[in-house]
Amino acid sequence: MSAQVITIAQQKGGAGKTTLAAHLAVALAGLKKKVVAVDIDPQGSLSNWFEMRDEGADNPEIRTVTGWRVSTEVDRLRRDFDYVVIDSPPHAETDAKTAIRVADIVVIPVQPSPMDLWATSATVHAAASEKTDALVVLNRVPPRANLADLITGKVKELGLPVAKTTLGNRVALAAAMMEGKGITEHRSSSTAAKEIKALVKEIQKRLG
Repeated sequence: MSAQVITIAQQKGGAGKTTLAAHLAVALAGLKKKVVAVDIDPQGSLSNWFEMRDEGADNPEIRTVTGWRVSTEVDRLRRDFDYVVIDSPPHAETDAKTAIRVADIVVIPVQPSPMDLWATSATVHAAASEKTDALVVLNRVPPRANLADLITGKVKELGLPVAKTTLGNRVALAAAMMEGKGITEHRSSSTAAKEIKALVKEIQKRLG
């Protein structure tokens, strides 16, 4: 077994990295895959969420890793899991760069705002320098957001693919997190769950 590594990265804080990492990990585990979430963000939000979860057969596992151990730990986890989902810290820190380096794909959540777009360039350059595949995901998109189309165009100008799946500004995602759950188990038939499932399929297709 050799896991595929999905790193969630974005220089700007508050872009929804941890929320996305949690929901992707649960959705992948729900497909009967062995999944481990790796929290390398010093804030430890992903680990705090995991502590709220009930034990279950389809539960992803969690590891908290920082510093020089990140690369070594991910190499070890590759042997035991199908997917490793990494929640990286904001800013262009060493840990974030390492998480990008070890990834098979970097998923970059971008909210439809100029500030998020400007902050994305550092993550884009980090992925490019490591020759790591990257996918931009528009996140927390409000209904009828014309700005989202503009941001999509600008991201494509950077030479990066943009996911066909956009994630709406869904209260259900946060509500599920408050219950220690992923949206695909909390409200499996909701629009939010359908979006996460669609994004999982898109990521899996890119990974091959």
